[in-house]
Amino acid sequence: MKFTHGYWQLRPGVDMLRPRDIDEIVVDGDDLVVYAPTGPIASRGDTLNRALVTVRLSAPLPDVIGVRISHHLGGIERGPRFAVATSDPEVVLSVPEPLGDAPATLRAGRLTARVATDGPWNVDFVAPDGRVLTSSISQSVGLLTTPDGSFVREQLTMGVAETIYGLGERFGAFAKNGQTVDIWNEDGGTASEQAYKNVPFYLSDAGYGLFVAHPEHVSFEIGTEVASRSQFSVAGEELQYYVIYGSTPKEILERYTALTGRPARVPAWSYGLWLSTSFTTSYSEGTVTSFVDGMAERGLPLSVFHFDCFWMRQFHWSNFLWDPDMFPDPAGMLRRLKEKGLRICVWINPYIAQRSHLFDEARERGFLVKRADGSVWQWDMWQAGMALVDVTNPAAVDWFQGKLRALLGDGVDCFKTDFGERIPTDVVWHDGSDPQKMHNYYSHLYNKAVFDLLEAERGAGEAVLFARSATAGGQQFPVHWGGDCESTFVAMAESLRGGLSLGMSGFAFWSHDIGGFEGTPDPAVFKRWIAFGLLSSHSRLHGSNSYRVPWAFDDEAVDVTRLFTQLKMRLMPYIGAAGEAASATGVPVMRAMALEFPADRGVAGLGTQYMLGDALLVAPVFSAGRETEFYLPEGVWTHLLTGERVTGRGWRREEHGFDSLPLYVRPGTVLPVGGDAAKPDYAWADGVTLRLFELPDGYDATLLVPGGTGRGATFRVTRRGGDVRVATTDATGPWSVAVGATAPAAGSAAGAGEVVVAL
Repeated sequence: MKFTHGYWQLRPGVDMLRPRDIDEIVVDGDDLVVYAPTGPIASRGDTLNRALVTVRLSAPLPDVIGVRISHHLGGIERGPRFAVATSDPEVVLSVPEPLGDAPATLRAGRLTARVATDGPWNVDFVAPDGRVLTSSISQSVGLLTTPDGSFVREQLTMGVAETIYGLGERFGAFAKNGQTVDIWNEDGGTASEQAYKNVPFYLSDAGYGLFVAHPEHVSFEIGTEVASRSQFSVAGEELQYYVIYGSTPKEILERYTALTGRPARVPAWSYGLWLSTSFTTSYSEGTVTSFVDGMAERGLPLSVFHFDCFWMRQFHWSNFLWDPDMFPDPAGMLRRLKEKGLRICVWINPYIAQRSHLFDEARERGFLVKRADGSVWQWDMWQAGMALVDVTNPAAVDWFQGKLRALLGDGVDCFKTDFGERIPTDVVWHDGSDPQKMHNYYSHLYNKAVFDLLEAERGAGEAVLFARSATAGGQQFPVHWGGDCESTFVAMAESLRGGLSLGMSGFAFWSHDIGGFEGTPDPAVFKRWIAFGLLSSHSRLHGSNSYRVPWAFDDEAVDVTRLFTQLKMRLMPYIGAAGEAASATGVPVMRAMALEFPADRGVAGLGTQYMLGDALLVAPVFSAGRETEFYLPEGVWTHLLTGERVTGRGWRREEHGFDSLPLYVRPGTVLPVGGDAAKPDYAWADGVTLRLFELPDGYDATLLVPGGTGRGATFRVTRRGGDVRVATTDATGPWSVAVGATAPAAGSAAGAGEVVVAL
């Protein structure tokens, strides 16, 4: 939202007050409270008929400073609010006496806020080396009166070449500079400025992150209202934000997810290939069986089968009952599928159609969202007469979870939690929540309800969703997928930008519809998307009105699917370790190049390639032709499929058929490659091969291979001269060591022991 007309003027009907003096700075416990009049105070008379801006600085965690800008404090505070963690960090406060002799400061960990006590309004956020990360300057803070009501805004300075990332899953340009971003969840597909997952957090490559702690609509102007500043504003009388310091972008994400919640661990089986019925296609048990058997006959590893919307009867969504015409024996069908080694996912949403047998029950028990007059809110978009489960009502949540619990008892393993974006604001919530705040926050409570049920029934580490909508904190309930994209190369690229943007917003696990959702991809699109999809954290074949079984395209599509599915299964010791790290730190499995190589200006704003974990560079090919171009950072990189060694740093052109893509191993990597190409859930450390890539002399590191379904193992790898020594004291199965991508094992052992190989 813009308030000015160019540099000097406000827009018609807009008035603004801003801090112009400092009356007093007070230490309140561990907080620093600044009272700033909106005009200079030269005499007692200047204090009359004058607004006062109150700015409270606080520190919930080390390296995190909160800023609360307030005008009138007498309003009624209605939830919901983002849950923000606190750890009672050591805070150092300093207020000069008299004011004006020096700045007032608040230091939390390595981050300092420095408040000017004389002259124009100024707050600097300072790194431990004395570098100013960003500042609130004389024209930054504004209390605004507009034809649309009152707003509070803040502007933080941006440096030359500073690049901003994040703000949720956004499908436009990866760098957010020059963009207006509205934090307001919409069901708008992947081809516009709208987004399913809006997160009021951005990450700057200048060394800080910025979190605006408001679940309602937040408007960001990233170098658009003022080219040298990022602006954010909310309606009302107060604005709360947090500045987060980190010495690296990954450290900033670690602090941000410590503040808003870490991603949960996901089960090993969820990393495998998911296959769907697709959306509006015709399907029955016979269709499903033919798909599953067809995958097995062609040697295509399959882990999860997903039933989309029409597992329930049309016009009855959601009633959580199998359509008896299409699935006359659901319990038997699920048993037969699980005997084939599959997990089962079914589609759900939080809407109750009027024709559903649950509608009257939910209405009578007060479980549906109501209008101000007490009537149930309904409309005909999506499902005729549909209503919305009131997730602020604990009894309604218990009721909703009970319906899903019955499905778990029948053999369902997880849920695709679709929708949750079109949440009305002309309603009354059970707990009195603010409808404006509930619009975005509904997705959080909806996904939390389902995830909590799965954890309660299946245990921690065994719960997984396939969720579309989210806001800040939603990273705690993985997995999220990119939503409804077209079946084109352009949509494939915009999906990747969305996923990388979401990763820069604290979300660790992400997927997308392989081949695209809308329309039918031509074979080239499908085959290129297969490589991208199976080198993502989670991989699903899904479409709208056409199937996504590989043989529907051509025989080569089958071969490409087999190749990359088996590759992903063998990479599970590595991908699984990246997933464990993601849950511990908040650093995503799929990482933007700028996250992994912050000192390389060549990757700034680069959203067409990524790192899978910290060691594998993936550059999807977005064309039917063989030629592609990508950026390779400094060092000697090794192509994982061919073993070719290439020296970065710079842009590189290569040719790749559908059975290949730029997939390079970072120099200095010990890559654990598993011994099972048929499934993701196996004992990852048993039969693992440790592949060595360009280890420098003096290398000394410890590698933890997670257990998967077995026991993990720890390996110490050292290089001295031309020899590399690999030792373990806790391995229980066979393991081996190889040099490079394609060479056979140079040495092996069983259980505890060591192997020495010559380079």
